[in-house]
Amino acid sequence: MRVALDDFGAGASSWGYLKSLRVDYLKIDGQFVRDVVDDALDEAAVRSFVEVAHVLGARTVAEFVDRPEVLARVREMGVDHAQGYLLHRPEPLEAVLGQLAGVVIPG
Repeated sequence: MRVALDDFGAGASSWGYLKSLRVDYLKIDGQFVRDVVDDALDEAAVRSFVEVAHVLGARTVAEFVDRPEVLARVREMGVDHAQGYLLHRPEPLEAVLGQLAGVVIPG
C-alpha cells in the first residue's frame, strides 16, 4: 500500500503529519504551484517541500500545473510528478476507461 499526503502545505498540520505518518508521496498544494514562476515565496515553499520529501524518501506531485512554464519550473526544482489542466482536463471516468480499452497497462 502506498500513502499520498494531499494538499501538502495548505495548513500548518501538514508538517505534523510527517512526524507520524509514513508517506510515499507529497502532493504539493496548488496554491503554491500555480504562481511558482511569478512569486518568490511560492518558489521557496515548493523548494522546501521538495527537499523535505526527498529527506523522507517520498516522491512529490505538483498540483494545478496549467502552464508550460510552471511545468518547466517545477521540473527544475526536482518535483517528480505533475497534475493539472496542462496535462489533462477532468473528464468522466467512463470516458477515460473507454480511452484505455485495449491498452495494456504494465503491472
